[in-house]
Amino acid sequence: MATTKKSKGLTEKKRTALSAYLFISPFFILFAIFGLFPMIFSFYLSFFRWDGLNAMEFNGFKNFSFIFNDPVFFSSIKNTFLIGIMGTVPQIVAALLIAFALNSALLRFRNTFRTLVFLPYITSIVSVAIIFGLIFNNQPFGFANYFLSFFDIEPIRWNADYWPVKIAIATMVFWRWVGYNTIIFLAGMQSIPRELYEAAKIDGATVGQQIRLITLPMLKPITMFVVFTATIGSLQLFTEPLIFLGRGLREEGITMVAYLWRDAFVYNSFGTASAAAIVLFLIIITLTAINLLITNQLGRSKKVS
Repeated sequence: MATTKKSKGLTEKKRTALSAYLFISPFFILFAIFGLFPMIFSFYLSFFRWDGLNAMEFNGFKNFSFIFNDPVFFSSIKNTFLIGIMGTVPQIVAALLIAFALNSALLRFRNTFRTLVFLPYITSIVSVAIIFGLIFNNQPFGFANYFLSFFDIEPIRWNADYWPVKIAIATMVFWRWVGYNTIIFLAGMQSIPRELYEAAKIDGATVGQQIRLITLPMLKPITMFVVFTATIGSLQLFTEPLIFLGRGLREEGITMVAYLWRDAFVYNSFGTASAAAIVLFLIIITLTAINLLITNQLGRSKKVS
């Protein structure tokens, strides 16, 4: 009898575990089909020459040799990091300042302002790129050039010149993501216990001292998260340069994802596109490891203090 009860108990436990796995299985199945398999296949394809229609032809490391000897590929890496820095650093600073303002008890209609700040994030990215394409039009009647004409500045070729292309795309990135990061910072600020501020006021701390000694240190994990997600997002930049520059994707504004997309779907060179994707993957892994290392170091120093 004891053996029977024990076996029934094990069967019940297995049934419970099986039910749990069945509930979570859709995510893993979809991830395996649309995430894991494309990654493995891209790694496999990076060693082959394939146009998407004919038979694959093994060519070893020639795809990697090609992209590493292609100056446009290195331009895409440089553009990705430059646009990422130009769009991310001001964005994080602005998001932090806006979050301070939205968290203030003196601000009226705070919920309305929070909604308005978040709206750009849920706006269609294609619509954003088209609107900014009109703003940064090369013609004198473009909004940016029309504004600059008041300062006697000649019309700028926003989608052709080296720095104007990057400024235009970085502006799109800034406008779209600043609201998202603002909400993240705001959530972090609201999680800080109010007792800390009340104790600081009793000790005579000014608002600036409260921000410097309480708010910013308590926001370290949130800041690291925002920097991490913004960095990964900037490395995956694609739609903005594609809509702004068109299928031509000038060298002045092409990003790494745009480069591999162009190789695959414009030149039908899926092998070199896969090789570029592998390089991008390694860059993301490296930056992720650096971010985790910095985060762990900050966590350890916090525990020691």
